[in-house]
Amino acid sequence: MQESDVKILVYDVMGRKVKDLLDKRQDSGKRSIKWNAMDNNGQNVSAGLYFYTIEAGNNIKTGKMLLLK
Repeated sequence: MQESDVKILVYDVMGRKVKDLLDKRQDSGKRSIKWNAMDNNGQNVSAGLYFYTIEAGNNIKTGKMLLLK
């Protein structure tokens, strides 16, 4: 198994970072993570469109998600 530093960050539609979901070294493999719809200050975020980035080693994946309440 290969280890790498993994970061998962959530941004709002204005490009502001809302949440650091993960920032740690992990073994390779499939994982899942849940977001409790709170920002880095512990405040609930609004329903709407959010973007995420997953950084693992030299790889970066970006996507979008819709938060419904």
